[in-house]
Amino acid sequence: MNITTENLQTAIDRIQNRIGPIGDEMNMLDGQLGDGDLGVTLVNGFNNLAEIRDDLPEDLGKALFNAAKAITAVSGSSFGTLMATALMAAGKSVKGETSVALTRLPDLLASAQEAMIARGGASLGDKTMLDVLDSVIAALREAGDDPRNMQQAALSAANKTLDEYRGKPNKVGRARVYSEKSVGLDDPGMMAVKRLIECLAA
Repeated sequence: MNITTENLQTAIDRIQNRIGPIGDEMNMLDGQLGDGDLGVTLVNGFNNLAEIRDDLPEDLGKALFNAAKAITAVSGSSFGTLMATALMAAGKSVKGETSVALTRLPDLLASAQEAMIARGGASLGDKTMLDVLDSVIAALREAGDDPRNMQQAALSAANKTLDEYRGKPNKVGRARVYSEKSVGLDDPGMMAVKRLIECLAA
């Protein structure tokens, strides 16, 4: 199976159709450790992506870049900035291509992760979405090329990482201010990645 702009449009549809309740949950989680706007960022971002999905170009690189612009247009939050950064990095990796082998997905995510580390300044182990993404990338490299197996492997890796980090303190961002309070709580960004993976199930 290959990744095309049509697949990107399907992913946008699946997430946007379920983003309302996820947004409420993320606002609640983020409100415990930050300014409580993560859910608003996700809802506004995916609603705007739904607005442009029919106009996304066949060139997957350009489609991902346009998706990044759609996120940026409605979100000035750090999470929105990092989402846009990730999409732009992935788009740069496949610029000029209309069909990309699904086995390249871990490499695309790795390029997105690298760009987010450079932009946001967080490191692996700081209890951020980067840690979930890192485990997802590793799981996908072992999952083969069956979409269902890949989705399940990614979700399993996300759950395992959330369990691993729940008892640890947040080390970066606004949540760092509430470092002691963050012990025992899920990081909102990590949970957001898990929810997005859940949405991708057929």
